[in-house]
Amino acid sequence: MRYRAIKTTSWLLTLALVMSCGGGSSGDAESSLGCGGTTSSTGATVQSWVTSADKSKLLARQPDLIFAGCAIASSHIDVNQDTHYQTMVGFGAAITDATAWVIQNKMSNVQRSALLDDLFGRTTGIGLSFIRLTIGASDFSLSHYSLDDMAAGQTDYPLTNFSIVPMRTAVLPTIQAALVVNPNISVMASPWSAPAWMKSSDSLVTGSLLPQAYDAYARYLVKFADAMQAEGIPLYALTAQNEPNFEPADYPGMLLDSTARATLVGQHLGPLLAQRATPLRLLDWDHNWDNPTSPQAVLDDATARPYVDGVAWHCYAGGVGTQTAVHDAYPDKETYFTECSGGDWASVWSDNLLWNTRTLVIGATRNWAKGVLLWNLALDENHGPHLGGCSNCRGVVTINSVTGVVTRNEEYYALAHASKFVRPGAQHIASSSGSNGLDSVAFRNADDGSLVLIVANAHAVTSNFTVRQGGLTFPASLPAGAVATYVWTP
Repeated sequence: MRYRAIKTTSWLLTLALVMSCGGGSSGDAESSLGCGGTTSSTGATVQSWVTSADKSKLLARQPDLIFAGCAIASSHIDVNQDTHYQTMVGFGAAITDATAWVIQNKMSNVQRSALLDDLFGRTTGIGLSFIRLTIGASDFSLSHYSLDDMAAGQTDYPLTNFSIVPMRTAVLPTIQAALVVNPNISVMASPWSAPAWMKSSDSLVTGSLLPQAYDAYARYLVKFADAMQAEGIPLYALTAQNEPNFEPADYPGMLLDSTARATLVGQHLGPLLAQRATPLRLLDWDHNWDNPTSPQAVLDDATARPYVDGVAWHCYAGGVGTQTAVHDAYPDKETYFTECSGGDWASVWSDNLLWNTRTLVIGATRNWAKGVLLWNLALDENHGPHLGGCSNCRGVVTINSVTGVVTRNEEYYALAHASKFVRPGAQHIASSSGSNGLDSVAFRNADDGSLVLIVANAHAVTSNFTVRQGGLTFPASLPAGAVATYVWTP
């Protein structure tokens, strides 16, 4: 897989702040809502949390703000809950073999429990609710394996040797413990490679899926889904192959072009999944923004299309707007963002916070993603364990392999500004964004009707702005490079 390189941008704009009534909306979502000409307080309060570029505030609760009748600055954000888009599954990251191994082997019971409560707890934690598993090994595994390995030259088309034993030591206990903390977690899964005997290379590393193995591979994936359900881990979604256009040289991977995927899905995997009593979404692509023609080709296939529920995207090439282009071409298909990793190549904490928030939490969601996933949930201080692949990737959290102490990285705070406040089932609603360096995304929680607005300030100076919703406004101020979440009930 290829990894994101962040280009540091110097934001050299200066805001001239002019307080006025009845200012028009700027942005891409709503027209002006008006102001009404009064400045009296309505008594409604807005809770807010901020993470600053200098780390002096880390998801820090701020004094409540007050809705008033009119206090429009030259910078403002309109929120309109009457215009709504996709329903959210949630935000999270992957529990890879490496993540699970570090959590299970490098932490005390007390440390492990505290971390899982923090990551998945809704009341005291950040409420992650979307998790990705690997089907067999990835580069973040201690060994290269599949769930049906055979000696060289041997095959197992009946899948009599299939076993999830490699997952029992670390992965299953970790995801099961997370589900105890948060039963509302949605779990998706992706294979990095079919078993070696199904491939042209007879190896987990390199190669493509043999046509005569399509049926066995489809049954292999369904068998995995059934095994997870038997362990109390019902899958929400499945992809047929991680990064099918990339053939890594030193860790499991498999080429599976659009023609092969359409055949696999339309004639084998799709019909098998349709027979399951428990519904399971099938997502295509699971790869970068730069090649939309590949998932489009699968969706163009009349046999495969009925079985494909959506398209999954990664961040390592191309731009997030590709998600909307494909969504617009196939509006009945869902969109998910399923992988992005930070690492030592991007070493500026403040830049990483802003990039992850603007591009993934805000950008992917504004481009129709129902869920947003980062790559490794946890790694050790040596960027592992890993076998091949990325040698300097960063987990959402870092666990010291000697002390078990947890460092919460910039990706943690970017996710937390959404996951702690946006609950599964929330609707993405309209908000203006991109005005004077302020990017935003807004949601309406289904359970209590509360509204959540996430704002990132890419401006080089503090931005003073107002938020308008339902004809009323509240004033806000956000330092350069900072991220904020605002929550209120209309």
